[in-house]
Formats: sequence, structure tokens, C-alpha cells
Amino acid sequence: MTEPIALLQKLIQINSVNGNELAVAKLLQAELEAADIPTKLIPYTEDRVNLIAELNHGDRVLGFTGHEDVVSPGDESAWTYPPFSGKVVDNVMYGRGTDDMKSGLAAMVLALIALKQSGFTHPIRLIATVGEEYGAMGARLLTEQGYADDLAGLVVGEPTTKILKYAHAGTVNYEIDSEGVSVHSSRPEKGVNAIDGLTTFAALEHHAFDKAPADPDLGPFRHSITVINGGDQVNTIPAHAFLRGNLRPTPSANIELVVKMLEDLVAHVNATTNAKLTLKVLHRFLPVHSDKTGHLVTSANAAIAAVTGKPAELAVAFGGTDASEFIKSTNHFDVIVYGPGDNHFSHQVNEHIDLNSYTTAIKIYQEIAKRSSNKPR
Repeated sequence: MTEPIALLQKLIQINSVNGNELAVAKLLQAELEAADIPTKLIPYTEDRVNLIAELNHGDRVLGFTGHEDVVSPGDESAWTYPPFSGKVVDNVMYGRGTDDMKSGLAAMVLALIALKQSGFTHPIRLIATVGEEYGAMGARLLTEQGYADDLAGLVVGEPTTKILKYAHAGTVNYEIDSEGVSVHSSRPEKGVNAIDGLTTFAALEHHAFDKAPADPDLGPFRHSITVINGGDQVNTIPAHAFLRGNLRPTPSANIELVVKMLEDLVAHVNATTNAKLTLKVLHRFLPVHSDKTGHLVTSANAAIAAVTGKPAELAVAFGGTDASEFIKSTNHFDVIVYGPGDNHFSHQVNEHIDLNSYTTAIKIYQEIAKRSSNKPR
């Protein structure tokens, strides 16, 4: 078995920005196969490949999941150390994916190997996915193929800053296209400015969801416009423009409700102005909510306390995970999110991980596996 720090460093040195997950899957597969843990590569495309590993067989399978892709490092010259170097300084590793979430994925792999070597007999499935950062297509494919149908619980290894998360909001990503009529800017009255429709929409969007109910756990409904684009020449009225936005549905403000509110807003702008807006819903991810007094949450927190000396704070998250796809299975199971690192460093310049957090997570995942398997049948 590769030494933990060396394994994580090898993973960071693989550039898997929105693709090329095959190299990540093959590296982890080699580690698992060397420990006599059966694996399977399941491609989404030629270079985007999911990995499944099965430790033991039986019912009530515990799932460990993490994603193989990372977001772009952005301006690499802004980084103190190259983003794909895995540079270690004072027991901290720097690089894109150190925090989100190759450290969590590596910790789960090493926990499986340690459990195998200890003679652990309960079934565990490692699910390493492609495309979580944009689209969750890997988790969707695996759910369609039945890999969530026998899960008794699922542990998502995203960074949680030592907090145990039992719920998270869903996500709706949308695009609004605006069609206008292009003319010279000296005669704007002869055309239709595609940007105007979007600015009207954006002004009304601030209060369009005021009646969306707050959730007892996840709080108020959150929504944002995050991208806007239109025009390409300063003296020409633009004929096309678009914006993109993000909604964070909850069990109370569910996807159907908030998408209907979004549709109503677009219809209102089209009916009351000369705008011609078209709505496209790009992605829909369900909110995830588990029983915070249930077996998975309580046994996982007991495991955390056994390793660290104290239980974790329970909380909810607002960022989505692959669990939004896995819970589409007809099989019901609880989900927790717990992983090494600090999610405040995710997607940031100089992303990094305290290596003590990483090595501790390897022990915690082993202990979660042992304690969660003790639930009476």
C-alpha cells in the first residue's frame, strides 16, 4: 500500500479539471487491487471513468463516495505553489483538489484497505464518480445502473471543517436566453435590446422568491444570478444575451415549487415588456435530509468521538453533493457528509489540506464502518 501522503500527492498531480478522471480511477484501482479488493471501471466517456470497489458482499451495504474531478485552478500564477504539484510545507499540502476532495477520496480508499487487512466482514462499496463539479453525470449513471439500490447508508467525503452534516440543499441551475433585434446604437428605438429583458428579470429576481417557505433545518431559500453575458460591440444594440442563475431548493421550498416561481417570473417579464425570454433548466439536484437521531448519524458521531476524543457538531450544508443523484434510487437510506479539510478553502487559490486532518479521516472512516455495521437487523 502506498504511504498516505504519497498517494494523495499522486492524486493532486493528476489534472482532472472537468475531465481526465480515468487517470484518477486507474491510480485508485491499482491501490485497491493490490490489496485484493475487487474493482470495476464504469465509463461515462472514454476519459471520464467512475470506479466501484466492493469490500465483502451481503445486504445493508455501507457506501463511501467521493468525486474524482476538480474545478479549474484559475490563474496559476496567483498560486504560491503550482496547483498540481502537491507541494508539502509544514505538514500542509497545497494543490487543486487537496481540500475538494481528493483527500476525502484517498482517505476512503485507504480506510477500505485497512479494513480488508483487519479482517472486517461487513459489505462496503466505494463509489468514485466523475463530473460532480458540474452536472453529477457520474452519480446519475451509477444510480441508473443500480449501485444505490442496496445501500443502508452513504458517507460523502466532502470537506466539512470537523462538522458532521446530515442535510444539504439541492441545486437548480438555469439559463435564460433573451432574443432582441440588432440595430445601430444611434437608433435604439428601431431595435430591441436583448440586455434590457435580462436587466428587468434581474431586478425582479431579488424578490421573486420571497414567498418560498423557510425550511426548519436548512433555513431560508437561497437564490442567485451568477453569470450574465450580452453584446459584443459598443455601438450595436445586441440581438442576443443570456444569464445563468442558481436556486438552492430545500424539502420545504422544493424543486417543483421554486422552478414554478421561476417560470412565473419569466412569463411576467415577457407579458409586461417587449422582452422575449426563454428559460432552460440545466440541472436539478434534490435536497438531501437524513434523521439526525438515526443510526447512521449517531454511529458516525460516536466513531468521530472515539478517534478524536469528542463528537462533532451537527449541521446542515448548502453546497450540493452527488448524494442528490444517489437518493433518486427507490431504496431509502440516510446520508451523511463528513470529510477532511475545511470547505472554506474549496475552489480557492492556494487550496490546501492539513495533513493531520487527512490521516485522521482514514481512522474515522474505519471506525464509522465498524460502528454503522452494528445496527440490529
